[in-house]
This record gives sequence, structure tokens and C-alpha cells, in this order.
Amino acid sequence: MRRYLRFVPPALLLAVVLELAVFVGVGRVIGFGSAVLLVFAASLLGLVLLRREGMRAWRGFRSSVEARQPPGRQVTDGLVGLLGALLLATPGLVSGLVGLALLVPPVRRLARAGVQRAAERRVSSMVAGDLFGPRKVRVRRGASRPASEPTVDGQVVDAEPQVVDGGRAIEGEIVEPRRP
Repeated sequence: MRRYLRFVPPALLLAVVLELAVFVGVGRVIGFGSAVLLVFAASLLGLVLLRREGMRAWRGFRSSVEARQPPGRQVTDGLVGLLGALLLATPGLVSGLVGLALLVPPVRRLARAGVQRAAERRVSSMVAGDLFGPRKVRVRRGASRPASEPTVDGQVVDAEPQVVDGGRAIEGEIVEPRRP
């Protein structure tokens, strides 16, 4: 993560230049006053949605905790909604458009899945299980075979992996063996 921090200042500068260029372009097409009103209206809408998304995220988190279910999905959905509302509240046409896109349900589901995958990669499997519930995995026998096929008397043994449980995903927990 630290290796990416050096790209933050140039990325912020690029974002500011892009916002200004888009604002000037839109201002030339619809007029400067209309462009300012558009940015102001988008920011106002973002502030209203910021409160709504925050309350929605909190209610979803509380309901999952009260139901004794893993709160990870509600937390990631709330984070994506809050990010969308925050980007919409930020003055700028590009950030407003990205924020509005994050509030559209199909895009929001994709972003939530990406946030969940990123969180699962950064925490231990036990914490990920507590946050998001048991993972669904496909189990195949022989899938982790080395590159060279095992042979007996020159015949390849178990060349095709056998599918367990008809290939359906099974619910379970990945338990890592303890090392002495």
C-alpha cells in the first residue's frame, strides 16, 4: 500500500486539472452561470444523499448485528454509498458523475464486490469469515497437482480432476494448519 502513496499527489493534481477542464468545457456549452448552478446543485444533492446513505448504512449494520449475521456486506455497501454521496457532494462535475454512478445499483454491486475482495485480501481468513460469513468455494480433487502428471507404470493416474458434490459451491471455512 505504501508504494502507491507516492502517486497520490500527482493523481490529485491530475484530478483538479481534469475537473477544471471539464468545467470550462461545460461552461462554454451551457454558459458559466448554468455550469456553476449545476455544480452547486450536484453538491447540494450529494450533501442530502450523504446523510441518507449514512443513516442507511448504520441501520443495515445494526440490523445485521442484531440478527447475529456477519455485517460485512452491509458495511461494504454502506462504504460504497457513502463514497458515492461524498464524491457527489465534492464540487466538480467529474467527481459528481463518478459519485452518481456509484449510487446506481448495478455499479454499486460491482464496487461492493471489489471492496469486499480487497478487504478479504488484506485481513486474515478468520477475520474475513467473521465479517463476510463463510466463503463459498469449489472443491476439486486433484486440482492442486504439480505440473508433472503422476504416472504408474507409464500410465497417467487421475488425469482429469474429479468434481466433488456435483460441482456446486459448498459452504465451509478454510482452516489453515497450525505450524509448530
